Amino acid sequence: MLASGVEFGQLVTIIIMAIALGLDAFSLGIGIGMKGIRLIDIMKISVVIAVFHVLMPLMGMFMGQYVSSLLGNVATAAGGCLLILLGSHMVYSSIRGEEATSFDHRSILGLTIFSLSVSIDSFSVGVSLGMFATDILLTVLIFGLFGGLLSIAGLMVGRRVSGWVGEYGEAFGGLILLTFGIKFLL
Repeated sequence: MLASGVEFGQLVTIIIMAIALGLDAFSLGIGIGMKGIRLIDIMKISVVIAVFHVLMPLMGMFMGQYVSSLLGNVATAAGGCLLILLGSHMVYSSIRGEEATSFDHRSILGLTIFSLSVSIDSFSVGVSLGMFATDILLTVLIFGLFGGLLSIAGLMVGRRVSGWVGEYGEAFGGLILLTFGIKFLL
C-alpha cells in the first residue's frame, strides 16, 4: 500500500484514466498548435488545461452517483457541441481569410472555452470516481499533471506540423476539432 492510502492497483488505474483524459488535450492541442502558437501561449494553455483537469473531476466527485446517472451523457454532448463550434469557426475563418476572426487561444474567453471543451469529460469521470473510496487529492493532481503534460505535447506537435501544412493549417486544425466534436456526440 502506498503512503497516501491508495493501493498500487488503484494508482495504476488512476494513471491510465488520467492518460485517457489527457489524450483529448493532446489531440485537440495538435489542432490548436497547427494555427501557429508561441511557446508562452503553449505554457499558458497547458497550465489552464491542467487546472481544469483538476477542477472538473473534483466537482464531479462531489456530485455523486445520482448526478452521474443524469448528466453523464449530457456533459459529453456539451463538450462535443463546443468542439464542433470551435472547429467550424476555425474552418470558416481559414476559408474567409483575413475578414473573419479566428478562435483566439490567447483571450480569456477562448482559453476558457478550449480548456473546458477538453476537460468536460473529466467531470463525468469524476462523478464516477466519487462513488469509490479513493484519495481525491492524489487523483485530481494526477489528472491535472497528465492533462497539462499531454496538452504541451499536443501543442508542440501541432506547432511543428504547422510549417508543413502552411496556410491550410488552421483549416486542418479546425477539421480535427470538428471530428472530435462529432465523435463525442456519437
